[in-house]
Amino acid sequence: MTLDQIAARVRQDQLEVLGAFHTTGEDNLGDGTVVLLGPSEDGFWPNFRASPEYNDGDDDPLDRWSERVICKASAELGAEPRFPFGTPHYPFLSWAIRSGRAWPSPVHLLVHDTAGLWVSYRGALILPERLDLPPHANNPCDTCDDKPCLTACPVGALTSQAYDLPACHSYLDTFPGRACMETGCAVRKACPQSQKHHRIEAQSAFHMDAFHT
Repeated sequence: MTLDQIAARVRQDQLEVLGAFHTTGEDNLGDGTVVLLGPSEDGFWPNFRASPEYNDGDDDPLDRWSERVICKASAELGAEPRFPFGTPHYPFLSWAIRSGRAWPSPVHLLVHDTAGLWVSYRGALILPERLDLPPHANNPCDTCDDKPCLTACPVGALTSQAYDLPACHSYLDTFPGRACMETGCAVRKACPQSQKHHRIEAQSAFHMDAFHT
């Protein structure tokens, strides 16, 4: 099994490999590899919108979709699935950092080498073998001189110092806040690496609605 083979399989469901790392004894996951999965932005949203989970009107459609497609891929690949939702809780944030493709940004949200501040993880595959892995990537923040994320929030709710969650939610209830609700968080959009990732605005609106309700 190779990382490229895994990437090819999950691409069938419009997911992509966002990082991977080898386990240690402290993980209690055996001597293998954790492969992190997230949306493949060019096809993920249309694929999800056509799914039964999106259209059945029940709660948590994206989590249910993720569970269905990742469990199926896991079975085909001889892996065990893990998810960033439900119980038990798995440390996806620390897993992301260990992959060498995600880091804390200046505003403390995770930033990814290709997805920028749009990065999101839908699940992980736990492989029983130690796959060959590429070298760690470069943190895009290291070469970002302007760091627009630090000043992008219209009400200063998300800065290098803190995240004022009540101020964020209050702003989203206003007419100017509709811009964030309909096209995505202004801070996440300001990231130059995010702008290369081309997330569909309707997808961002879906996530903002889930965040704000």
